[in-house]
Amino acid sequence: MQKTNRLLLASLALLSTSAAFAQSSVTLYGRVNTSIEHSKVGSLSQSGVNNNASRFGFKGVEDLGGGLKAGFQLESGFDSSTGRSDATFFGRQSELNLSGNFGMVRLGNFIPESYYAVADYGVQDQPNHDTGNFANQLYTSVSFGNQANKVGYRTPEIGGFWAEGTVSMHEKANRTNPLGLNVGTKNAYDLAANWESGALALGAGYAKLGDNWDAGLRAHYTVGAVQVGAYYQRNDYQIVGTRNSVGIAGQYAFGASELVANYIWASKWNNVADSGAQQLILGYNYNLSKRTKVYAAYTYVKNKAGANYAYNFVNNTGTLANGADPRTFGVGVRHNF
Repeated sequence: MQKTNRLLLASLALLSTSAAFAQSSVTLYGRVNTSIEHSKVGSLSQSGVNNNASRFGFKGVEDLGGGLKAGFQLESGFDSSTGRSDATFFGRQSELNLSGNFGMVRLGNFIPESYYAVADYGVQDQPNHDTGNFANQLYTSVSFGNQANKVGYRTPEIGGFWAEGTVSMHEKANRTNPLGLNVGTKNAYDLAANWESGALALGAGYAKLGDNWDAGLRAHYTVGAVQVGAYYQRNDYQIVGTRNSVGIAGQYAFGASELVANYIWASKWNNVADSGAQQLILGYNYNLSKRTKVYAAYTYVKNKAGANYAYNFVNNTGTLANGADPRTFGVGVRHNF
């Protein structure tokens, strides 16, 4: 009888453990994206093996009952060409959240939703997921670099619409705007709204840091094998003044192939002469599977005399005056897991 009781207790313990596991889940995920590229700007050029925002992470959710769920997401970036991890290990994301019929409350460090709502949606992030040298070099926001120490709220989805607002607390640390200007101990604010219905998707985003702000609108439409997307952004920053920018993207899919084109235009900052620019991005993707693709891409930035967009890809092997025109060609492989 004693042995039977022990077996019964062990069976009940095992069943209760299995029930707990059934209410919780943890997923390992990531992306490895590596390319071979040749870049040139002015008299300087370089060739190499480049990382394109490779990362891995863990995310999980626990069902607390009554429609309430607890979730987390930890995401770390690394350089796929060297194996080195980012300086801040979970710098891409370290979030804890609670969700239910009321929506979702988010705490921690995560990428601003205004960026996804305006500039990184669907075809607008192609051909290389808005990463590396093939990223949109003309989009900027005060939300960049100010994504830590956040408290956010996301509404429930109603009729294809949802919105999110966050405040990133300064915690006595000095903050800078995207142009490196110190704006003191100010909180950063971010707002985003999205709506989807069938083939049409719309978005809007707003970010504010001190007296600096930017706002944008986005539209995306899918018809058969064709996707088209566009956005408009307005920036108003200290010292440099105001600027407008527009991005237009298109993709045509046939079989396992995708042809992508992306054009971005930015006006001059009204306090900086000849500071406007244009960028062209062309790409071809071949999907080996749902998770793996090979791609080829080319980008060209046309800077006016007072602009230096996309100078960041050149190693410190020389100096360049403003007005040079960076260009990059590359081929790569991306695998999601």
